[in-house]
Amino acid sequence: MAERTNPFNHLEKSIVINEQTYYYYDLAHFDQLTKLPFSIRVLLESAIRNCDNFHVSEGHVTRILNWAQYKGDGSTDINEYEIPFKPARVILQDFTGVPAVVDFAAMRDAVLKLGGDPEKINPICPSDLVIDHSIQVDYSSSSDALLKNQDLEFERNKERFTFLKWGSKAFNNMLIVPPASGIVHQVNLEYLARVVFTEKKGGKEYLYPDSVVGTDSHTTMINGIGVLGNGVGGVEAEAVMLGQSISLLLPEVIGYKLVGELNPYITSTDLVLTITKNLRQLGVVGKFVEFFGPGVTYLSIADRATISNMCPEFGGTVAFFAVDRRSIDYLRQTNRSEEKINIVEQYLKATKQFRDYDDESQDPIYTKVVTLDLSTVVSSLSGPKRPVM
Repeated sequence: MAERTNPFNHLEKSIVINEQTYYYYDLAHFDQLTKLPFSIRVLLESAIRNCDNFHVSEGHVTRILNWAQYKGDGSTDINEYEIPFKPARVILQDFTGVPAVVDFAAMRDAVLKLGGDPEKINPICPSDLVIDHSIQVDYSSSSDALLKNQDLEFERNKERFTFLKWGSKAFNNMLIVPPASGIVHQVNLEYLARVVFTEKKGGKEYLYPDSVVGTDSHTTMINGIGVLGNGVGGVEAEAVMLGQSISLLLPEVIGYKLVGELNPYITSTDLVLTITKNLRQLGVVGKFVEFFGPGVTYLSIADRATISNMCPEFGGTVAFFAVDRRSIDYLRQTNRSEEKINIVEQYLKATKQFRDYDDESQDPIYTKVVTLDLSTVVSSLSGPKRPVM
């Protein structure tokens, strides 16, 4: 079957970065772009890049592009419209990710029995599995407690780890991060996140925004660095690994405006709990939350990631912070190469996905805007509470 032609190929543009030519789809071609929330722009780029009028149609692109007309303000029920979305990668942890690797191994066995080449069975979408859910605390309060717990971890999970080590060598397009490397979300943030992907196709190097789905509900933490990500079930994750798109309702986007500056005695925990309380009261289940306003510039990436990590607690699908200067500084701090950082910055600026939170002219349209003055945040305490008899 011949490959279907993308009807948006005329939007393809080139850009020279680090003395190398890259290609991308020019979102800035559309006048409506500046009205779209930055999180919706990621969905738009994915739809344009993957449009084949079969899995992703021009109608899908048009509906996302005209999101502002159907922004869920009561005039039109935006939630009636589903769109396909192809994330750039998949992240798994060992508790929920092992079944996916087992399924790929089973597919190889089936192909072998049918007389085919089993080595052709590999994830189509880049997939990372971080082993971090196996360790238990049997020893504590001693200097060698960690080593003792890790020894027991290897002893108890020898069969699983042996299988995963085989998988790391057998499958292409799959990275397995070994035990004791860190928590999956932290590894994702500090090491795995590309922010901007590069992909070689047809002899050209293409650029597009990083996005991820994971088999852990707190995959949303990655939104703190400007990578659109959320948790999904194991079947959906495997579908993405096999190159399929996932279906999601075109979401309402709540704009959460931060102004002012935090009191120096207030911690990021106080801020996170305040925002969580506000969004629970507002009701954001099934909606995107996007943060903007001059107050965002005072938040470190650690603060932003902590807020995004709490997304499942207040019910939102994502809690998104668009890439800004602080994000670029964080990439440098976590030892990304200068070449990679140049690619991220220049591509996002070319496609109007780079954010200056002090510039109100960049503020898009939101379904609803909620404002929080950071100077009003106070310390949070739990209890006291009498138990119910």
